Amino acid sequence: MAKYLVTGAAGFIGSSLVRGLLERGEQVRGIDNFSTGRRDNLAEVLDRMDFREADILDLDAMHQACAGVDYVLHQAAIPSVPKSLLDPLGSNRANVDGTVNVLVAARDAKVKRVVYAASSSAYGDTPTLPKHEAMIPSPISPYAVAKLASELYMVAFYRCYGLETVSLRYFNVFGPRQDPSSAYSGVLAKFSMQMLQGETPTIFGDGETSRDFTYIDNAVSANLLACSAPAAECAGRVFNCATGRRTTLKETFDALKPLTDYKGTVKYGPERGGDIKHSLADITEAQKHLGYKVLVDFEDGLRRTVEWYKKQGQTVGA
Repeated sequence: MAKYLVTGAAGFIGSSLVRGLLERGEQVRGIDNFSTGRRDNLAEVLDRMDFREADILDLDAMHQACAGVDYVLHQAAIPSVPKSLLDPLGSNRANVDGTVNVLVAARDAKVKRVVYAASSSAYGDTPTLPKHEAMIPSPISPYAVAKLASELYMVAFYRCYGLETVSLRYFNVFGPRQDPSSAYSGVLAKFSMQMLQGETPTIFGDGETSRDFTYIDNAVSANLLACSAPAAECAGRVFNCATGRRTTLKETFDALKPLTDYKGTVKYGPERGGDIKHSLADITEAQKHLGYKVLVDFEDGLRRTVEWYKKQGQTVGA
């Protein structure tokens, strides 16, 4: 049995990783400062893990959190392009300075490997599709710059200190427990809840913006594979975490209508600053070196997500 530290453990992806690890019988330690994470996300598993309310910007707390740990799954971040435009300094502190603290603490604790939640936003808005890891990054928002900088720190700590690191560039991960109420939440979470409540969703742009929507189970699987893959295959490297398929926002809205029984229309608004027009991943490298497979496709993931939000609504109304 290995011991895992999940940073950002109360977040959408972090809490899903905690559950995935506990289901495998692993020892799990989690930290979160609840700046974006939610206590409810861990409510039924808190008694099965070592949870600590702490900030990754607190180096002492990170040293304590990393003590005796085999693997670190670093998910903690302020995961928002719009928020980074409003507060680039805050985004940089959390997403770069915080990451360096995690790496220093992991190095000092002699952790076996750090797996990092990188972002497809590093590719920017270049027209080339699909996006592959050998492309020159071209970030267009403070958030994207910060996430790319942390990727480079991952590589540097591997090369300079021998700390094994793997970066997973997430492509629009969605699924249960993604907060639909935040102004910065993912489009699928927001659309699902709005349409279930009979509210009119808003598409920013012409509706042809496309994303490689990736169901949460695929991201959890990628993290676990990144922990177990041989170092020769993955240490110091970056991999796309996606499905290799893209869907437009208009197609997404159309797919959600029957699942939510929504009878209304959609509003259109201006494109948002820092947003990327099209996103599609080449997942060949992850398949080859990590043994990654798409476990849940877009349609099945969308159905599971809507069903979860429906249950939440029933619980709230009970």
